Amino acid sequence: MATAKFGPKVRALRRRHGLRQVDLAQKLGISASYLNLIEHDQRALTAPILLRLAELYPLDLKSFAADDHARLVSDLHEVFGDALFEAHDLTTMDLRETASNDGVSRAIVKLYRAYRDALEGMHSVASKVSEGGDLTGIDPARLPSEEVSDVLQENQNHFPELEEAAERIAREAGLERPDVYPGLVRYLDRQGISVAIVPQSGPQRIMRAFDPLKRRVELSEQLSPHARAFQLAHQIGLLGLSDEFEGIVRRSRLTTPDSVTLCRVALASYFAGALLMPYDPFLDAARELRYDVELLERRFGVSFEQVCHRLTTMRRPGREGVPFHFIRVDIAGNISKRFSASGIQFARFSGLCPRWNVHSAFMTPGMVRIQLSRMSDGTTYLCVARTVRQSMGGFGAAHPLLAISLGCEVSHARHLVYGDSLDLENPKAAVPIGITCRLCERLDCDQRAFPPIQRRLGIDENVRGASFYTPAE
Repeated sequence: MATAKFGPKVRALRRRHGLRQVDLAQKLGISASYLNLIEHDQRALTAPILLRLAELYPLDLKSFAADDHARLVSDLHEVFGDALFEAHDLTTMDLRETASNDGVSRAIVKLYRAYRDALEGMHSVASKVSEGGDLTGIDPARLPSEEVSDVLQENQNHFPELEEAAERIAREAGLERPDVYPGLVRYLDRQGISVAIVPQSGPQRIMRAFDPLKRRVELSEQLSPHARAFQLAHQIGLLGLSDEFEGIVRRSRLTTPDSVTLCRVALASYFAGALLMPYDPFLDAARELRYDVELLERRFGVSFEQVCHRLTTMRRPGREGVPFHFIRVDIAGNISKRFSASGIQFARFSGLCPRWNVHSAFMTPGMVRIQLSRMSDGTTYLCVARTVRQSMGGFGAAHPLLAISLGCEVSHARHLVYGDSLDLENPKAAVPIGITCRLCERLDCDQRAFPPIQRRLGIDENVRGASFYTPAE
């Protein structure tokens, strides 16, 4: 993986404060020539110098994180990959230099999101008008899910305050595994809250409902046993962790009430996972079982998806697990959840590469599929994919099928049972994939849906290659 370059960030910071190199160097206790090398990325920005900068000037240290910089570069690639910018010849170096200015980069991405939201809203209006529908309530989406995804990514999907709360409540409740449901019911009962399993009534399918006046939690009879336990743990989080949730919300970049509410829901789900799968026992079991997701399901009485979620949260300093990425898609390719600790970049504004095994998982429902996936920069990932079926209701009810992909950089593959049958040292064993068609530089892909932004098209009507979108020589 390429090392993040922060020289331009330091240079921009110096210029914003009207300082010469010699002035800032003196404040940092280094020579002007050494500062010049840092600003031109010929010397690394060390932690002591970064901390000294933070002492001298208001500074968001997260903006100097390598993964944050890589994510900004990826976002800018997607933004300028839009056909809107086809006439502008922007290089990767141009985008990396732009990403070095954190404020400008985020403003560009935010502006592009607003443009996309407005475009989608306009299409919705046009569709309603053409169909003669009611226009009431049509408004461009604010995409609160994107803001919440950013909160998870910025925190590396690890929240120590929620882990501590989960461990405390697990001790107080005296939970016995793998069936923690009775212990959760007893814990709520001591708080003066009753739990009832209720039959499905009416057209609405409500999985969980809390009545604050009656002090009663109602769970649908259609929930599976592990889903009932998860929903109770989720409600315990909402009832008891307001202070922890608000602290996380305050330090996050959330711009709408919907984003704040959705963030609280996501944090309650994180807490529920931590309560059902406590950090140290879960990490020890994962290492013992070599990250076999299906065995972890049975040991902790949870679902395949819940295990995959929990594996991405093992980032406690000194007790880290394998850094995973996680993604969930539906059969149409829509991304409903995503997170990356592995270094892989996901498309924010478009779909996934069709060569990824998260799509082929739909061809073999319920079976685990394994793939070595090689990005265009040469980085290779071990990706594990399987479908999960969401079931609520009996005969005639819809049972949506989703696909989950869990993956890590190939250097960690020896820790996973899934890597045993693969030739990890053979480059030809890996499937070439990209982030998304517009950003992929592979010119021989027979599954390309759109032309790449890096090359001008040179279509010859008398020649047909692997893809219709043949770039110019």
